[in-house]
Amino acid sequence: MSGGAGDFRKRLERAAEVRSYRGAGISAEEEAALDALDAQEREKRKKVSDAARAEYLVRDAMAQGKFDNLKYAGKPIPGLGESYDPDWWVKGLIQRENISGLGPAAILLRTEDAELDARLDAQYTEQQVRDILQDFNRRVVDARRQLQGGPPVITKTRDVEDEVERWRMRRAARVDEAPPEPEPERSWWKRLWKGTG
Repeated sequence: MSGGAGDFRKRLERAAEVRSYRGAGISAEEEAALDALDAQEREKRKKVSDAARAEYLVRDAMAQGKFDNLKYAGKPIPGLGESYDPDWWVKGLIQRENISGLGPAAILLRTEDAELDARLDAQYTEQQVRDILQDFNRRVVDARRQLQGGPPVITKTRDVEDEVERWRMRRAARVDEAPPEPEPERSWWKRLWKGTG
């Protein structure tokens, strides 16, 4: 421990000792002397600037190892130097927590529209495809009716029958492109008895 920190700690211990003696049968003169010492300590503390106090606290924490193993130790701080964004904390929360489904309806619908074919291809029945398309069309129409501002809704509704037909064609193409299943290999025992190899 450095000399300055040791002296400060001694003074704190002395002040705690003084406070514990108060009212413990000491004379008025002794109490007046203790009050004078307290006043001197307070004056010394007032003279110490906030910067010096902060510097002391940082050095003390470093000596205790409180800054070891920090997340970005030796690495650049992400986002430092970028232009100021008033919504930086919201965007950071969304990114950290991987929150989806938040934002203006126009943007969400555009994103969903771009991914809709892949979502439809994952379905097994026409009814599932129809239900998804009807729900999507309903939400597009509802978003167009909203008067909340934000970007305009430019996503188009989809014709359910046309989309079901496209889904059927994509499904048939996948079945045609699938490699044929290999013939099951006969076990060595059957080959031995049949005499074919």
